[in-house]
Order: sequence, then structure tokens, then C-alpha cells
Amino acid sequence: MDMYFLLPTISTSFIVISAVLVGIGWILIIRGKREAHQSMMVAGAVAALIFFVIYMSRTIFVGNTAWGGDPDMEIFYRIFLIFHIILATVAAVFGISTLVLGFKKKFKTHRRWGRFTSMIWFSSAMTGVIVYVLLYILYPGGHTRPVWEVILGV
Repeated sequence: MDMYFLLPTISTSFIVISAVLVGIGWILIIRGKREAHQSMMVAGAVAALIFFVIYMSRTIFVGNTAWGGDPDMEIFYRIFLIFHIILATVAAVFGISTLVLGFKKKFKTHRRWGRFTSMIWFSSAMTGVIVYVLLYILYPGGHTRPVWEVILGV
């Protein structure tokens, strides 16, 4: 297994772990276990941060994987990918905002935002896994050059 496959597998695993931790945190708060909920949500945020660091490191130093499937399907993949990127960005912004509301003890707003944020988070994680399956399992693609090589012309 090379780093072209290993790094995306590790990063995708962390976003799945993050979604699972958020789900567990949701169950904990429903059961009235506020401290356990807080710990679980922080752990979910840390897992998401690890995902982001691995993903961005790979993007900068290794590059992104090109579509390797049927060229006629590429437009559908790209539309789905753009949807996933927008969803993931919105999930990150709402996730950070919801965490801040919780830490500031603005629980009424945190509760309202949390329900919405967790749904976006789960959707983002699921679409991320689908992107991973499309690029590395069903239609293994080619590899692009690292961003730094493109910028520096190396």
C-alpha cells in the first residue's frame, strides 16, 4: 500500500470516527450526561481536526487523486464532489460555532444549532466516504502533482 492510498484511507477513517463520536455525544446529551457529551464532542472535533491536517498535508505535498472512472460519469462525480466540499465547509463552520456556543455556556442556542450541525456533519461524513469509495475502491484514479510542485514549477 502506497501513500496515495494510505493517507486517504487514514484521513477518511478519522472523519468517520468523528461522526461516530458526534453520534455518541448526541446520545449522551439526550440521556442528560452533559460532561460526557462535552468530552465526546471535543473528541469528535479533535478527530475532525486530525482528518483536516492529514487531508491538507496530502493535498499540498502529494496532490489530489484524479477521477479514474468512466469519462461519461465524471460530470456526475464532479457535481457530487462540489456538493460534498460545500457541505463539509458548512459543517466545519457550524461545528466550530456550535462548540464555541457550548463552551460559552449559551446552551439554548447551542442546543438549536447542535441539532442542525450534527445532521450536516453526518451528511458530510457520508458523502466524504462515498467520494473515497469512488476514487480508491470502485474507480481508482490517477494522481496529480503536489500543489507545491505546481506553484514552484519543480
